[in-house]
Parts: sequence; structure tokens; C-alpha cells
Amino acid sequence: MNRHRQLLRIVLVCTSALLANACEATNRIFYDLNEGLDAGVFRPAATIYTKLTPKPLRQGVSNVFDNLGYLDTVLNDFLQGKLCQGGRDGARLLINTTAGIGGIFDVASKWGYGENQEDFGQTLGVWGLGQGPYIVLPVLGPTTLRDLPGKGFTEVTKALVYFNDEIFDNVVVIEVLDRRSRLAGALEARDRSAADPYVFTREAYLQRRLFLVYDGKPPRKDEIEELESLLEGLGNEP
Repeated sequence: MNRHRQLLRIVLVCTSALLANACEATNRIFYDLNEGLDAGVFRPAATIYTKLTPKPLRQGVSNVFDNLGYLDTVLNDFLQGKLCQGGRDGARLLINTTAGIGGIFDVASKWGYGENQEDFGQTLGVWGLGQGPYIVLPVLGPTTLRDLPGKGFTEVTKALVYFNDEIFDNVVVIEVLDRRSRLAGALEARDRSAADPYVFTREAYLQRRLFLVYDGKPPRKDEIEELESLLEGLGNEP
């Protein structure tokens, strides 16, 4: 039985390695595609947007989009069992939508209701689902197998807020420009300092997701190894 189990483990490890290599090759193809689209379309458009739009107005636009997407955070607070945080985030959404005039002004932060970031991918991680392979999607960029359903969940919550498909379609372009302009500094720093921007992006994304799943307190490597040893010991018990 132990030999069979070891053989199965070797097969699984080899299969995972082959899939990972294939996935990495595809990831780099899509990464290069996205970089080409960014250089040819998104970066120039975002640069024009930044130059033509005053900073206070850009900040207001960013605040509005953050507020429109905040229902995603509130729902996932409750799905993760964070009832108190969910209540405070719900209050933040209500305050900024009303007193903040649709989210243009971040009144809630001044009143002590700070911003949190929760999504369905984090919820799956909180409930024990592994992250799976790292994936680069055309246009949409980096994600993991675990985070994929969260992207759909986020879009559904946004659609619930917009109420109208035509409104949703019309604001997508502005949202893309806003998001790209916010990332400008980080992407320029990456391109200046990283020997391999793809690897840098991958590691930064995975570390950020780990940080968010564990609310800023990810387990140390030795703790992970100890847990894996414990689980392996339990699996070997008759």
C-alpha cells in the first residue's frame, strides 16, 4: 500500500510539474500580448487622461469606482463570517453613497469607517481552497484558478449596483482609464528595476493575494511545513 501511495504521489508531482510548465509557457504568451496592448493602447490613453483631467477630478472618479465596487467587499465580509467588519463596511458604503454624493467624496474614512478589500477569491481561500496555478488572462491580466470565480462574482455585484446594462457599458472605458492611471507609477517602477518583469509581476501578485487571504498575517514557511507534516501523518494512520 505504501509503495502504491508513493508511486501515486510521484505521478501527481510529475503531472503537476508538466502542467505548471505548460501553464507558464501560455502565461508568458498572454503576458507579452497584454504588454503589447498596454504599450499600444492603454498606457497612451491613460497618459492622455491623466494630462487632461485635473487631479481632484481624477480622485473623485477613483472614489466613485471604489464605492461602486464596494458591495463586493460587504458581501464577502459576511461570506467569510466577518459580521462586525461586514456591518462597518456596509455603513461605509451607505455613508459614501449618501453623504459622499455617490462616492465622489470619501466621507466614511474621515468618520472612522476605513476601507477593506475582500473578494470571492479571498473567501474561497479563507474556507480552505488552495490557490491553484497562476494564470495570466488576455487583457484581464494575472489571476489564479481560485480567483477566477471571484472575477465573475465582482462583475455581478457591479452590475447590481449599475442597474442598467447601458450605464455599465458606458462607464467601462472610464474605469479602465482610471485603473491604468492608478497603476502607472507601480508599473514604471517594475519596468525600471525588475530583471524579469513577468516573474516580478507573478510573485508580487501571489504575495499580495496571500497577504489579503490571511488579513495581513500569512503563516510562516515553517508553520506551513508543520501543517503539511501533520496532515501527512494523519493520512498515514491506519
